[in-house]
Amino acid sequence: VEASVRNVWINLSLGALFATLVMFLFLKSARATAVGVIGIPICTIAAFIGLLAAGRTINVISLAGVAFAIGMTLDNSIVVIESIELKRRQGLDRFRAAVEGVRSVWSAVLASTLTTILVFLPVLFIVEEAGQLYSDVAVAISASILASMLVAITLVPTASARLSFGTENRSPGEGNGRRRVLKWIDWLIATPGHRMMTIGVTVFASAAVILLLTPPAEYLPEGEEPKTFASMSAPPGYNLETMSAIGLEVRDHFLPFVGDDPQRFRSGETDVPAIKYLNTRISAGGMRIISQPVDAGDIDALMDAITARYRQYPGMRAFAARGSIISSNDGGTRSINLDISGPTLSVIYDAALATYRRAEEVLGNPRIQSSPNSLALSQPLIEVRPDWARAAELGLSATAVGYTVAALTDGAFVDEYFEADDKIDIYLYGTSGGRADLDSLGGLPVYTPQGEILPLNAIATISETVDSNSIRRINGQRTVTLNVIPPQTIPLEEGVEIIRRDVVDNLRQSGALPASINIDISGASDQLDATKSALLVNYPVALVIVFLLMVAIFRHWGYPLLIMTTIPLGIAGGIVGLALLNGIGAVLTSFGLNGFHQSFDMISMLGFLILMGTVVNNPILIVDRAIQRLAEGDGDNEVSPLDAVRDAVSSRLRPIAMSTLTTLCGLSPLVFIPGAGTELYRGVGVIVLFGILGAAVVSLTMLPALTVAVLEWRVQRRKAGSKPESGLLTTHP
Repeated sequence: VEASVRNVWINLSLGALFATLVMFLFLKSARATAVGVIGIPICTIAAFIGLLAAGRTINVISLAGVAFAIGMTLDNSIVVIESIELKRRQGLDRFRAAVEGVRSVWSAVLASTLTTILVFLPVLFIVEEAGQLYSDVAVAISASILASMLVAITLVPTASARLSFGTENRSPGEGNGRRRVLKWIDWLIATPGHRMMTIGVTVFASAAVILLLTPPAEYLPEGEEPKTFASMSAPPGYNLETMSAIGLEVRDHFLPFVGDDPQRFRSGETDVPAIKYLNTRISAGGMRIISQPVDAGDIDALMDAITARYRQYPGMRAFAARGSIISSNDGGTRSINLDISGPTLSVIYDAALATYRRAEEVLGNPRIQSSPNSLALSQPLIEVRPDWARAAELGLSATAVGYTVAALTDGAFVDEYFEADDKIDIYLYGTSGGRADLDSLGGLPVYTPQGEILPLNAIATISETVDSNSIRRINGQRTVTLNVIPPQTIPLEEGVEIIRRDVVDNLRQSGALPASINIDISGASDQLDATKSALLVNYPVALVIVFLLMVAIFRHWGYPLLIMTTIPLGIAGGIVGLALLNGIGAVLTSFGLNGFHQSFDMISMLGFLILMGTVVNNPILIVDRAIQRLAEGDGDNEVSPLDAVRDAVSSRLRPIAMSTLTTLCGLSPLVFIPGAGTELYRGVGVIVLFGILGAAVVSLTMLPALTVAVLEWRVQRRKAGSKPESGLLTTHP
């Protein structure tokens, strides 16, 4: 955990440094850059204050939220600085440029800030475990972004009014690259045919990405520690002496590899990777090993080596799971529990064995453990079955008979005795001291209410049998639970579908599962379904909040819909990013390097919620500026929709490029630098990173084309005599 937190701090610092360098490359002024990035420490402190006020702790997830906000906090400052510089180039003095610069963009800054913050409101209604993690990120980002708005409209103009950036006489970036981009955008929006092609290709590509590349879901990241918890369960009837001998053999087998050279395993000299430490615990029912490889990349190989050694002993069941900083060390975030219940234990155990074997077959080397550990009715037992008619004649109740037998054998619990803070259990034993065997058990004396003393076999039948060593009940029903952890290559959602279709349904169709057997699927799969349902309800709520907020700010129903068309396209970009990241991980593995696979878990899906509030920022700038330009034209100086959009794209291109690149650079260390705990936030990071990148591209391609089409339709309606629509709430320069 400490290594994970330290890693986030490092990535946070690197992200701030990279964002600052990008901003300097754009502004080419140390003073302007200092004014822009002064908000980073202020917003970071604000994030921690927000976490403190909300009663949150500093953990990997909340720190990741602070790191996510690093690049985003610069967006508002960039927009304001660019607006102030524009006013200076138009000839205004420093003070007037600062005032007019803020005035011309304050509505866009307010809209982008509030959408980013209020989009997290539905998170408060997610009660599952994932919702608690979401709220940490939501608090950190919201506090940081709110502070960034205050910095942008107060500190930035105040500093700008008193400092010379040395950029007043410079060209506003009319370089070859900028001209080529603007020329390309101009071609895309020049004619109705080009506009329809741009819109159609973008929508088709985004829909194809969402439909074809969206991966099956996981519940939560495992938060893996490079250690394994491997257990071996003995068959019924084993004693401590036997298990001790087996446990010492297993320990002696692995001890030579403690402190070994990892290169020996990689070169094939040994079939066991180098071990950092080995901890063993032995009991009559089995043994458990807690171990860690020297090289974290060898964790799977170590788990396989331990389970393979366990299985060399006949009748033993082996199970191994990775360590986790989120759940219990039994694969809790990827576990699929099959609760098998039925009328009799023999039928239940037969069904459990059939399910166990079928799951092993279709999943391909899953990790399975059962509760009870044994799936055989082979535990030797002595059964005392009272003759209830005879017992009733003697005035003996079922409780009395059971208590008497317990006292004369294993001991009967009487009461509790407290000595200071110590609790002592009191048990009642017969004179035999609990050492009665099968032959002498029938002669144990039973005292009746009538004062008679009879041997136990006079009121009960005693027999030797076999049965389960324990009985598990769920909702009052005798139940066997199989805990199935699919291989790492099979996501949890896909694993659940395979078990339903290829295990449960297949066994029922083949007759291996009788109609009297009921199988319920629970565990992490249950929580995955519940969280997905909550997200499916709350995502639309977030969209409605964003829409109504922009309607209130723009005083218009149509423009917010125009802006929000970029949201699904940004989501498509996030999905592409996740696919590319996993593709890179697979390529690294093929070259013999330590690869990785980022799951599409519930924390990663938080990235879509963040995108809903952030991808609209650039479209707000473009649409807002285009409407301003249309409003500026009147009479003979009327501005056409095409010219208005061209001007909006030209004037907003640099702040869009700057804010996008600073955000990407701020997020990049979290996504691309490996380390402890990175799997917790790497998924949400890559979705936000590529989602913002995709939304920026769409904001400069499809959005201008769509905006021109909508505004031209509006102008045509107005010329045809339609009632003018209400204007945009904005202050014109």
